[in-house]
Amino acid sequence: MANLAKDYRSGLRRNDFATRVPGTLSHRLDVTKMRQPDSSSRDVVTRIERFNAGREPERLALKYREMCNSPFSFFRGSAHLFWEDLDARKSALPDSPTIWACGDLHLENFGSYQGDNGLSYFDLNDFDEAALAPSIWELSRFVTSVYVAAPTLGFSRASANELVKLFLDAYRTALAHGKAHLVERDTATGMVKTLLEQVKKRKRTRLVESRTNWKKGRRRLRIDGKHTLPATDDQRADVTRWLGKFARSQPDPGFFKILDVARRVAGVGSLGLDRYIVLVRGDGGSDGNAIIDAKWPAPSSLANFDRLPQPTWKSEPDRVVAVQRRMQGTAPALLDAVTIGRGGYVLRELQPSKDRLTLREARGRPGRLRSVISTMAHVTAWAQLRSGGRQGSAVADDLIAFANDSGWQRPLVDYGRLYADKVERDYEAFLTTQKERK
Repeated sequence: MANLAKDYRSGLRRNDFATRVPGTLSHRLDVTKMRQPDSSSRDVVTRIERFNAGREPERLALKYREMCNSPFSFFRGSAHLFWEDLDARKSALPDSPTIWACGDLHLENFGSYQGDNGLSYFDLNDFDEAALAPSIWELSRFVTSVYVAAPTLGFSRASANELVKLFLDAYRTALAHGKAHLVERDTATGMVKTLLEQVKKRKRTRLVESRTNWKKGRRRLRIDGKHTLPATDDQRADVTRWLGKFARSQPDPGFFKILDVARRVAGVGSLGLDRYIVLVRGDGGSDGNAIIDAKWPAPSSLANFDRLPQPTWKSEPDRVVAVQRRMQGTAPALLDAVTIGRGGYVLRELQPSKDRLTLREARGRPGRLRSVISTMAHVTAWAQLRSGGRQGSAVADDLIAFANDSGWQRPLVDYGRLYADKVERDYEAFLTTQKERK
């Protein structure tokens, strides 16, 4: 894997980047400036530690451990670095329409889930960083993610270039059509179709059984140290208080009767923030229990670093849920917000972690990702169309015009390639520091 990464980085340095792009959105990309470390990138570890200050130590340690696994894991756990650096180099990318962005568009931020209508869908999966942003900013994170992931996956530079081109072509085509669609089992292809077939077979009962065990005749959440950690008495009391208040506002308060609480370990970027899984009565009986994922979202890094005016939200969970509902074709089961001051929790029914696409399945076989990449591009375009014209986002006509202008693609790809090289350097600096501290 190390040799693959080394060869890939050498290929990037040999690449002859064009600095002038024809068309109405032409501009100059300052490659020399891009390669020079700015003052903030000289100590990437300090920037990461500053951003994560105040998080729960146990789960923060797990986050840092996960970020050491690969440049892609590091990239997933440091979205704030990406937006800080892009904010400092706004001129690197052309102007583009304002859209509702999920704020962390990358290869593994897509997955399948059961909607609130009981059907299965494939869509964007995480909206913690959601904000109004230029559409090309959202795309830049995805393009960069392909180049960052390529060495670990054993993909050549040519294969990564092909996948990026495929994504952008499919995105432009879907956006130019001006109409949002859904990815369902009957319309999906390749790995996505397989994933949705698996979701269809999974029932709530089976998920609950896999995450719980019986103790003295009572069902309890299984604490394995990998997906779950024990909750303290104070944490249980806190969850009982705010979830009880939320339950009283629902049509069936008894559904949310708490049977057990545990701290949840999931994702990378949000590790260290409050997150729980809560076993509730559900529809009643041992086969009717349900598990709720309760996640405390931080303020959006993207919203902090782009200077577009943002709507005023009641709370961070309200922001996340509102944007998720307008970007996804169908909301996940039990999606809702619990507001506590300016913070609170995003609630949703727990979905199996197996229902996310993982890059491991395509290692050494970039062809396996072709249909997936096209589907991801369609989903991205449809989410932007679906949420268009809402609270400052561009209307469909503006998005269609953007799709029909190809001048922005080359500078976008150049930026993604160059920033991927920076991610490798930042990852190595972070990894070195973590090893020195052991």
